[in-house]
Amino acid sequence: MTGRIYSVTLEIDAEAYQRMYAGQARNVLARDSQGRSIQFPAAALRRFVTHDGVQGVFLIEVDADNRLVEIRRRG
Repeated sequence: MTGRIYSVTLEIDAEAYQRMYAGQARNVLARDSQGRSIQFPAAALRRFVTHDGVQGVFLIEVDADNRLVEIRRRG
């Protein structure tokens, strides 16, 4: 069985991400383009944080056991 790729649009402002980074929230819960819920570690977004927070469309790849493989910004 293979993994799956979800496409999600994230609009997390800097203040909200700062709360996640500080440990008040460990996971991000989002809906993909098909309406499915997906949860993943907030720490996985660190490399995408700007002074505005985390904005954009991301591809989230999980393995057959629904473990996070990779997050990348959709180009």
